[in-house]
Amino acid sequence: MPAEPVAPPAVTEDDPGGRTVRRLVAVVALGAVLPALYLPGLVHNFFDLKIYMSAMDWWRVGHPLYDYVQPDRVQGELYFTYPPFSALLLWPFGLLRLGATVAIFTALTVLAVVLTTRWLVAPVIARHDLPRTFTLIAAVLLVLAVESIRETITFGQINMLLVVLILADLLFAVPQARRWAGVGVGLATALKLFPGIFIVYLLATRRWRAAAVASATAAAATLLAAAIAPRDSWRFWTHELWTTERVGRTDIVGNQSLFGLLSRFTEPEKPDRLLWLLVVAVVAAYGLWRAARAARAGDPLTGLTLTGLVGSLASPITWTHHIYWFVPAVVLLADAALSADRPDEIRRRRWLAGLALGITAVTIYGVVTFQAWGAGAVRTDNPVDFVVQNTYVLLSLLLLAALPVRSRVGAENRTNWTDLPSSHDRR
Repeated sequence: MPAEPVAPPAVTEDDPGGRTVRRLVAVVALGAVLPALYLPGLVHNFFDLKIYMSAMDWWRVGHPLYDYVQPDRVQGELYFTYPPFSALLLWPFGLLRLGATVAIFTALTVLAVVLTTRWLVAPVIARHDLPRTFTLIAAVLLVLAVESIRETITFGQINMLLVVLILADLLFAVPQARRWAGVGVGLATALKLFPGIFIVYLLATRRWRAAAVASATAAAATLLAAAIAPRDSWRFWTHELWTTERVGRTDIVGNQSLFGLLSRFTEPEKPDRLLWLLVVAVVAAYGLWRAARAARAGDPLTGLTLTGLVGSLASPITWTHHIYWFVPAVVLLADAALSADRPDEIRRRRWLAGLALGITAVTIYGVVTFQAWGAGAVRTDNPVDFVVQNTYVLLSLLLLAALPVRSRVGAENRTNWTDLPSSHDRR
């Protein structure tokens, strides 16, 4: 009897060589897409960073800091709008050549992306036994592909410094009741004000000591700046802070806040302030309530992510490069989808995975990178305009309601974000 032909061995999940090749191809493909995503943003040419450095030159020769103004085709006029403490941080960079400053800011932003992405995905890798190196590299490349990170890099923004301070504080120092808990949030607040929403979060979660430390740190940094630059500090806190027109037009699509959404309905008039405050109060109350519940359930990442989304919605001006908080939201959705492994959770798993993939796709494509909105006024005239012009606002509102909060019971046997071992423990 002739021997039966032997079928060639199939590549299975037990084939380590096949897995390695597939992972390498995936990483190379992700890396190859990045230049195409960054190409449209090269037109920014570190525009914001150049404004900061020009303002530092203006200030260094004795001019009032907040008198600096630069003409702009879209916004009309642009000014230095950060608190005086930020100016103290930026001042030394003005002594360097612009190319060196650009290189330092870019390198620090990429380093911050790698560090914070590791903080976010390492617990998910450990919980679900995912391939560590591949998952981390793929996650970093995906985060670098997100529009808010692209805009941060190509405009020369400092957003990722704030994210590092906030995550280090709220993922590690506060849950572990460290003595310095609150310092990161306080420094971030002194630098750019927006992180002050996280002090409200600390109060809502009854982290009284951390909230006090954050407030004291922000106050101390502000007083230090006032001691060094008293006139500029007085002017900022008594006048410039309350002049939102200095930050830019509120109707342009790059402003993905509730005020921006309302402005695109009422352009050329300003939205009714009372209506805006009412909407913000409702959204903030609901979002912070869910954030506090997450914190009480032992889920600090969900708590801080919800708080970041609340801050983005509530601020009068939220540029696309401010909205980092979709990144941890996607991590949380992916983690929840992987955890929904019981037969009766198939529908939930599909919903969470679909939402994670959808948000990833939308935030990579973005709302401004590939859209030619022009320099004129932007109005919302139909439902399509409403969705396209307010994509991040609508996604943020959806996540305030849909982002899962892990219960204490469900998290008992899981690796916690606060339990990450140090590098000395991983050998």
